[in-house]
Amino acid sequence: MSKRKQKDAVKNEEDSDNSIVNVDFDFFDPNPDVDYLAVKRLAAQLWQGDAESLQLQDLADLVLSQPQVGTTVKCDGKESDPYSFLTVINLRVHQNRTFVKALIDYVLSKSSSNPAFSATLKELLGPQGLQSQNHVGFVFSERLMNMPVQLMPVSYKMLAEEIQWAVEDNNPFRFSHYLFLSQIRKLSAEDVAELEKRVPPTKRQKAGTETTGSQTKVFPIHPEDEEIAKLSIFTTDFPYSNSITPDAESLGLDLGGRLMLMPAERLPQLVDAIAAAYPPPQAP
Repeated sequence: MSKRKQKDAVKNEEDSDNSIVNVDFDFFDPNPDVDYLAVKRLAAQLWQGDAESLQLQDLADLVLSQPQVGTTVKCDGKESDPYSFLTVINLRVHQNRTFVKALIDYVLSKSSSNPAFSATLKELLGPQGLQSQNHVGFVFSERLMNMPVQLMPVSYKMLAEEIQWAVEDNNPFRFSHYLFLSQIRKLSAEDVAELEKRVPPTKRQKAGTETTGSQTKVFPIHPEDEEIAKLSIFTTDFPYSNSITPDAESLGLDLGGRLMLMPAERLPQLVDAIAAAYPPPQAP
């Protein structure tokens, strides 16, 4: 049974005939028995060519070892593969895990282009920082590319509630900061011109693919990252160390990563902001 048995009927528009498809999504606790491979696949999607160095098998073991915090979204019951995943990992508590060690090295390296951000991360995640009273929560959030953003207000609301319940039960989920790692897409002016031929203007605006002159436009893969960035004290974009060659349908786009650091006390604001920005669709 779903942990809340809450369903969202989401309207998806098919470009071919503008038909409406209603899909029921269920929200479940992470399931160690069936979610392992799906979590690894979603993590590999997030880190692209850099995934091999991030010890994703240990990430999957870690997130599935704390089912009291985290939410999966599925369409075919508890035993099916999740299409979306959201959880948080305490980097101080789990600093000796192979994934956490690799992740800390990775984010310190990728933040180096932003000296102030890099210095703050070193204070929080360096050897001395990991012995301090500051606990950084790494927010692991990824989903299949065609999943609607309207699922995220529910997922983040659940995450905030579960963190609060875990703190009340004296579990180590009291954080000073949240660290988000997400994905960006870069389009050249030529790519945007080609996209304009394929996608109607309203959908282009919704996707954030606006450009100025001949400059490359950067926009997040997941729309809710815009709300996270607004509440973050630091944000920086970075290239993957090992890029994957795009296919013929990808318009030559260049994928990269984005790091965001947000004070923990702003999580309720974030939940409200995502809910306001992406309300559930209205029934016809």
